[in-house]
This record gives sequence, C-alpha cells and structure tokens, in this order.
Amino acid sequence: MKILLIIVLLSMLYSLSWPVPIEPESWKAPSAPGYTDQHAVNQRLGQLNQIDLQGYEGPEHVAISPTGQLYTAVVDGSLLRLNPNGSELEVFVNTGGRILGFDFDASGNIIAADALKGVLKITPDRRIEVLVDEVEGNPIRYPNSVVIASNGMIYFTDSSSRFAPADWDGTFEATMLDIVEQSATGRVIAYDSLSGRTRVIAQGLSFANGIALSHDEQTLFVVETGRYRLWKIATLANAITIGDESPDASVLLDNLPGYPDNLMRGLEGRIWLGLAKPRNAAIDFMSDKPLLRKMVLRFPRFLWPMPQSYGHVIAFTETGQIVADLQDPSGGYPETTGVTETDGRLYIQSLHAKSLGWLDKSTLK
Repeated sequence: MKILLIIVLLSMLYSLSWPVPIEPESWKAPSAPGYTDQHAVNQRLGQLNQIDLQGYEGPEHVAISPTGQLYTAVVDGSLLRLNPNGSELEVFVNTGGRILGFDFDASGNIIAADALKGVLKITPDRRIEVLVDEVEGNPIRYPNSVVIASNGMIYFTDSSSRFAPADWDGTFEATMLDIVEQSATGRVIAYDSLSGRTRVIAQGLSFANGIALSHDEQTLFVVETGRYRLWKIATLANAITIGDESPDASVLLDNLPGYPDNLMRGLEGRIWLGLAKPRNAAIDFMSDKPLLRKMVLRFPRFLWPMPQSYGHVIAFTETGQIVADLQDPSGGYPETTGVTETDGRLYIQSLHAKSLGWLDKSTLK
C-alpha cells in the first residue's frame, strides 16, 4: 500500500512540476454547435476522386498558375507542378522547408509562406530568395498564408510569435503548442513590394491562419484557428489588437464546428474554408483551466485528447452567409484544410494525404 501511495504521489508531483514549454492562458471556449442546421451531417465529400502524388504527401495548399497548371506544396519542402488532370507531375522547386500558403504575383512569381524559411519569392526560372523574415525588427516565426492585392501589396499571416516550426521539429508540434498555450500571438502583416516596407496590421490572434481579400481589396478575411472563428480586418488597419474594440476588425464567422484552416476565393462570390479537424469536448472543457492543460501536456502523447478525423469544407459569402457545406464523417481524406475552385472542379487540400482529392463541380448543385 505504501509503495502504491508513493507512486501516486510521485506521479502527482511529476504532473505538477515537470517543465513544459508553454505557459497556458485562460479563455472560455463557446459551446460547440455540433453538426446541425447549416452544418448538418452529409456525405458530399465522401467520394473524392484521387490524383496520385507519386509518393509525395500533404498537398496543404493548391493554387492555379497564370498558365492554368496546378501547384501544390507538400511535406518534404517541394512545390509540385502538374496539369489539372494530374499528368506531368514534377518538382518545380524544393525550398528545404515547408511551404504552407502561396500566391502568384502579376509577374508570375510565387510568393510563398514557408514555415521554416520565411516569406519567399520563387521566380518562374526557379530562383528562390527570402523576401521578408522580420517586421519592425522582430522575427517572423511562423509564416502561414499569403494573398496578393492587385497593387502588389502582399498580406500574410504569422501564426505564432512564440513557437516557430524551425525550433520544434516542424509545423505540427509548433501548432499544437501554440493552440494549447492560447497566448494569442498570431499576427497579420503587410509587405509593400514596391517600397520594401513591412508593417503589422493586426495582432493578438490565437494561431492566425488562412487569409483572403474582399473583392474591393479593402478587407482581409483572416482565420483564427485556435478560437474557431474568422475575422474581417481592414487592410489599412495599423497594429490593432484583436479583442480590443476597433472599427477595423469584426468577427464574420464565430463558434465554428471545427478548427478552421485555409481560405481561398472561389467563383460566383464564394470563399472556401477548410476545417482541418472537428472540435473536441475535452479540449474545450480545458479552455479555462490552464493548469490542467499544462498537466496534460506532461502525459504521454497517446493520452492527449486529440480531435478525430472528419472531412469538412464550407463556402461562404463576404457577408458571412454559408452557401456550401461538404462533409465526410469517416475522415477518409485526412485534414481537409481547404478548397481550390476551378470552372469544373473542386480540389481539396490536406495536411497529410498522399493524393490530391477533387470533386466535380456538380457536387455544388
């Protein structure tokens, strides 16, 4: 009995005192809405067509080049190029990092948020240069998503000022630490490609993620993954802090049923959003219990509460109306991070899939 008591006491001491790299902050997660009403369960994402990526994994982001080819970024640092039907797949470049979001500028250059290297410019002749890796003297630690305005202004998210993937053996660990900590150090940053100036537009986001522009390019739509919501932020905002009252920022979509990820403009006024994972009741329960979150992080990883697999993408308008909701409750295609829409297809993005999924646009009818 004494030995058992000693073991229990040592276990408690370990759970309370073993150092972990986070200092969790309290917040109150709203009650999860579940899969009801406009997000009622359906199987519309369950029969994806597959394009074999020939051994590459994790088509996290897909963009269409000015010449109509598909480009997608994968786990090993490669940026793949292929035809819309999947033929002639090749490695366009390999940055040695992990590109997450990217966009094409007016000259055909790729502006890429590489989580390990910074915001890069990749020229049509495959030269790679670091475009920006700091703002106002502070390092950009977790570049994530990029969108480019017609005037050449580059907007991107810096997911965390605390946890850089380069320091934590990749994006998963850094993301997990940031969302568990909830210190909300994510930022939205603007880079003027003409002057070379960089400035913070907004700060205080719990894992700033996907980003898209309004049609008039006066507003940014920005995903806050760690708190299940999406913001509208004025492009002219200057270092506003999310959560403070400001006419330059408002919540467009709140209390989503999963972890929101990438944003991509589609056709007919649609903006597509991927929900990489569904909500987890245990994680939400611990939102206002920072000490408990710190204790759980000391447990073996197999004991951590982890969201299940569940495919889910939605489309909404600039006013926040949900106009499409596609789901796969089986989670057969892992981590549906976003959608790239063309005239005939929806290409589904993923963190870990070994293929590129796509659906015929008739799915939307």
